[in-house]
Amino acid sequence: MQKPISITAVASISPLGKTLKETWESYQNSAHCITELPLKKKGALVSKIPEKAQNAIKTIRLSDPKYKTLDKTVLYAIYASRLAIQQAGWNGSDNFGINIGSSRGATHLFETYYDDFLKNNKAKTLSSPTTTLGNISSWVAHDLQTKGPEISHSITCSTALHAMLNGIAWIQSGMCNKFLVGGSEAPLTPFTIAQMQALKIYAKEDNSHYPCRALDLSKKQNTMVLGEGASMTCLEAGKLSNALATIEGIGYATEILEHNISISSDAKCFQKSMQMALSNTNPEVVDVVVMHAPGTIKGDSSELKAIETIFNGKVPAVTSNKWKIGHTFGASGALSLELAILMLQHQEFIGVPYLEHQKVPDQIKTVLVNAVGFGGNAVSVLLKK
Repeated sequence: MQKPISITAVASISPLGKTLKETWESYQNSAHCITELPLKKKGALVSKIPEKAQNAIKTIRLSDPKYKTLDKTVLYAIYASRLAIQQAGWNGSDNFGINIGSSRGATHLFETYYDDFLKNNKAKTLSSPTTTLGNISSWVAHDLQTKGPEISHSITCSTALHAMLNGIAWIQSGMCNKFLVGGSEAPLTPFTIAQMQALKIYAKEDNSHYPCRALDLSKKQNTMVLGEGASMTCLEAGKLSNALATIEGIGYATEILEHNISISSDAKCFQKSMQMALSNTNPEVVDVVVMHAPGTIKGDSSELKAIETIFNGKVPAVTSNKWKIGHTFGASGALSLELAILMLQHQEFIGVPYLEHQKVPDQIKTVLVNAVGFGGNAVSVLLKK
């Protein structure tokens, strides 16, 4: 890191709730947020934003006639972004940068428009502008009335942490001193779920108290479950007195593809990204690693092998939130980062309830957060209290 970067706010809407207070309270119990979504032929396990939180999204949709045609990914992003800049004390005239990504983009609208096209052989007027990935950050910039740079992108499931890398790069370059970064995802649609089921990585049924068995290396089948939500982080140049945490290191890597969805058995991409993030830090000072750990057999085990390699067998406490809220694709890295910040702030480790003999740290001062997407696009971010 050339210059220190402070995180001055973090906000989200997810199956955990719509405020940081609700989110932390939800982490205090060992219950998961996974329910069954009825589909045409057979239901599927998913993790939904609760109805109380969805009411806040409905309020945003009705607040402006232009918002009625927007996808949930955009509305989730608007909601979380409003909370984040309010918490950070920013306003639109600051002309801060915005980089919000999504793995899938406007999934609900795209499927709706495509179904309509198949029936009528004609596309709706707004089908293109409301389903392009770039409209997420554009609408957030419009809503917040800021004129700084705005970027949208998709780097599959590491999208949100790649957005953070971009924000850091802009700040380090001196082109901007504030950046709003994050991810938004609303993938709970029949076709998206069917795609994950076709990959044979999806949880088939609720055969235990915890349908998604993230970090359970004894599981005999894949147990990934989809979730939805958005999470935003405010970045500012320097070490500030109001910082929730400072970014001590960043790392990134991409593996050469052997298969469309695979990473190597020892996650070489994670080894490289973690090594880069820890380049100026003794690995022994890391108290917790918030893992990507999607609940798949290969995904969980390969990441853990990478951690064992980087930490020379002295593995710190490890955790994940996928068992509780599912995999939110492009937003997952930001929600993992939020968990890391909450643990730093409250000095309380949030573990995985079904794991026996899980290591618990004596203190939480330094946390490493991992995310990876299809094709081995890994990112690691090192945070310090």
